[in-house]
Amino acid sequence: MGLTKQYLAYRAIDSFNIIASGRANVNFAVLEKSEGRFVAAPAAENVIIWDLRMGDRKLTLRREKQEVTALRVSPDHLHIAVGYADGVVQIFDLSSGTYYDAICSLALHKNAVSILRYDAHGMRLVSGGLDTELVVVDVVEQAGRQRLSGHNAAVTDAHFLQRLVDQDIVVSSSKDTQIKFWNLETQFCFKTIVDNRTEIWALAFINDLMVAGAGESGMNVYRLRKRGDNAAQSLETAVEGFAIDDEDTISPLSVSNCGTIQRAGKGRTVNLVADPNERVLSCHGTNDLIENFYICNAEEAKQRLAKRLKKARKKAQEGAAQEEDEEHLSKEMSLSDEIKRLESIKTKQKIKSIDVLLGQNNELRVLVSLSNNSMTLYSLEASLKSRKPTAKSAAPTDSSVKTLRSLTRLGHQSEVRSVCFSNDSLAIGSGSCDSFKFWDRDAMQCLRTMPTDYILCSRFVPGDRYVLLGMKSGKLLIVDVGAADIVEQIPAHESELWSLALLPDQKGCVTGSSDTTLKIWTFELIDSAGEGEAQTKVLSLLHKNTLKLEETVLCVAISPDMKYLAVGLLDATVKIFFLDTFKFYLSLYGHKLPVLCMDISYDSQLIATGSADRNIKIWGLNFGDCHRSIFAHDDSVMSLQFIPKTHMFFSCGKDGKVKQWDGDSFEKILTLPGHIGEAHCLSVSPNGRYLVTCGSDRTLRMYERTEETIVLKDVQEEEREQLENERLATGEDNSVPLLPGLKLPSRKTVGSEQAAESIMECLEISKQFETEADEKPELHPLMLALQAKNPNDFLVTTLVRIRTSDMEEALLLLPFSIVCELLERLPALITQRPDEVELLCRVTVFLFKVHMKPIAAAKSMKPLLLKLLGLLKHDVQQLRDTMGYNLHALSLLQTEVEQREGVQLFRDATLARRKQEKKRRAASKRRLQIQMV
Repeated sequence: MGLTKQYLAYRAIDSFNIIASGRANVNFAVLEKSEGRFVAAPAAENVIIWDLRMGDRKLTLRREKQEVTALRVSPDHLHIAVGYADGVVQIFDLSSGTYYDAICSLALHKNAVSILRYDAHGMRLVSGGLDTELVVVDVVEQAGRQRLSGHNAAVTDAHFLQRLVDQDIVVSSSKDTQIKFWNLETQFCFKTIVDNRTEIWALAFINDLMVAGAGESGMNVYRLRKRGDNAAQSLETAVEGFAIDDEDTISPLSVSNCGTIQRAGKGRTVNLVADPNERVLSCHGTNDLIENFYICNAEEAKQRLAKRLKKARKKAQEGAAQEEDEEHLSKEMSLSDEIKRLESIKTKQKIKSIDVLLGQNNELRVLVSLSNNSMTLYSLEASLKSRKPTAKSAAPTDSSVKTLRSLTRLGHQSEVRSVCFSNDSLAIGSGSCDSFKFWDRDAMQCLRTMPTDYILCSRFVPGDRYVLLGMKSGKLLIVDVGAADIVEQIPAHESELWSLALLPDQKGCVTGSSDTTLKIWTFELIDSAGEGEAQTKVLSLLHKNTLKLEETVLCVAISPDMKYLAVGLLDATVKIFFLDTFKFYLSLYGHKLPVLCMDISYDSQLIATGSADRNIKIWGLNFGDCHRSIFAHDDSVMSLQFIPKTHMFFSCGKDGKVKQWDGDSFEKILTLPGHIGEAHCLSVSPNGRYLVTCGSDRTLRMYERTEETIVLKDVQEEEREQLENERLATGEDNSVPLLPGLKLPSRKTVGSEQAAESIMECLEISKQFETEADEKPELHPLMLALQAKNPNDFLVTTLVRIRTSDMEEALLLLPFSIVCELLERLPALITQRPDEVELLCRVTVFLFKVHMKPIAAAKSMKPLLLKLLGLLKHDVQQLRDTMGYNLHALSLLQTEVEQREGVQLFRDATLARRKQEKKRRAASKRRLQIQMV
């Protein structure tokens, strides 16, 4: 048997260039007790916490492969919940030293998560998905509690309603035009609002008002009230106009439509955000306008009502014809008295997401993420006395809107189309449709930015002082790296300059274009045009030769021995010419679609071509024979390049994957974690140690060669295992035969299947251990690994190791015979391990809930059931007594400390509670005033 060929593995270092991706929302975060300075923003599959003051990254929360689709910072600012495109929600602890490790991962939805929202205390989280369902999660227990099904389309927004009533209520909106109110105890919808004609995209709650943003320019406003006696209800109907409720409904709330807020922007409402104090409401549509509304308190609303009535009377007295109308003046509080329009913010680009924060001195800070990969922080005055929005004729200096911070320099404003390494492998150049940037490879920081037109290809000139850029217009630009300035614009071609290759002797370059020509240029130094005594030399290009072809030139390559010139044409062939005479040598045909990229190995022996037909072909350059055709990607192969001094090469395609291949054995070495979406271009550093790629997800991804050796068979085995793990062994169906209506707030995963297997294996090992107990058997290796000395400890440890979110699904997968066996062991476990009574209680209750009918039918289970009931009651009562004792003891200690030192403990929490009570009293006073009117 021959030796196995070993390779050095390339591993992803990091991604850069991305500031905020547009699919998820942005949120203010609090770190180091600093509010309004840090921002959580989605960045493809990561979440970046940006420091707006310093303009750089503070933290990065990572997960592979899946794109972030929703995120939410908890009200206490300690945690952040992140939802992904595969329906998984992860919660990270921002205050922990190991913030980068998720404290829990919950598989909740079949499709992408569309909305995440915490309750007022941050103890529960509601998650809405594109699969039309909502899941309520207990953050402390780290497991789902309820699954709410009823919407007919994707859920767009969801809120906990913890005001007005004592019950646990969730309000959700959907693309099916409905707003639903859910009771979490019964898991049923008790009220549905159906008076919207178009999809509802956002909800906001302010005091006792609910604002719904739909597909029109108007936003419906509803008033929520606790259902009281009939007299109050009839009065409310008279005041508000139209009540949505039925007379005989069981709803604890009454909802009435009290008007519409008309937006100035066109199109649907995209986002609707209220600040934490519920004083300001901000919204935006599909354009570039953010509209802000100030919510008046009871006194301010009363003042505005009096002012409006005074104006109306004055107007009525002036006109004699309008005398009769005075009686019909609206004397009740209207929506216009409670809501005042503030100044709007006009952004430079289309808005993707916003978040608002009301600071001291009524300063409103609005965080905006834009569609061009940038974020901006605006400030404006938000109070009753702030001036009205200025008219179009007013001078721009009258505006109170200020731009405080802007994150734009750290990334391209559009998709990156070309990347290249400098000759010393220390710098990276990236070109998009509007700019070219130079990056430091180690720090991944942008060093220079230069505005340009649409760039298609780029190359560093030997010496790294200049860069050549091939443009979509056909021009060839020479850029000075140090000055970040265009030295010369050469009208090289009449249409797109698709490809640019340097001559191996470093004395010139070759360009290929859509105008069916291929031109050879030589470098020369000329005197600069600047005036002065010291004349400096600058780089220029001298046109040397032109080769006219029949088809569009898509890519060019030159063999390192300066012998051959390879040209990829639109007719799906590769023509090879002698470089010195342009005499035709070979034609490589076999691709079904045009060749988009190619490269020649260092020894001029192999040429690899990548095509839109998804294949890579490896040819011998001496005779033009095709060594192998490889089905490489699931879409067009966009770029490939050999690693210097080897026959190995990298390729990337429109499927987003980046793969490494061996050109001698024609085997795939490994697949690197690629882009979300398409991959456009890649570049291997001249020393072969680094690889950088760019794609449609706005990221530049860096990979580094490690000292870790990989064996192909091991890699292939790992990939096979990964594919098998993605497919569930028990199938995708979640239904239980005996319980058709059971909807668990979790999803079956590979983890839950493995957990069920581990329970079954544990019971089997325990049974075997007990049968051999007389012979004093040796402990099983698994028991030794888990440091368990007896079967009971082994079973408890196995249950403890199962993730809370997977526990119910794992127990559901167990056959009834195993369930009976597990139940028989539970009394001994409860007696021996009272410290795990909470977990054992959960397991017992769930198993009885699911298997109630067969357990009730089996008479032999009755004594066991009674025994379990007695043990659990005793242990749970004991636990409650301990907790109550500790709680009262701590409150006693707190009182003693406060009396002794004269300092109030937990002052912030007490003030917050008083503030909430004050707000509640103000709301009830306001409702009383409305009833009196």
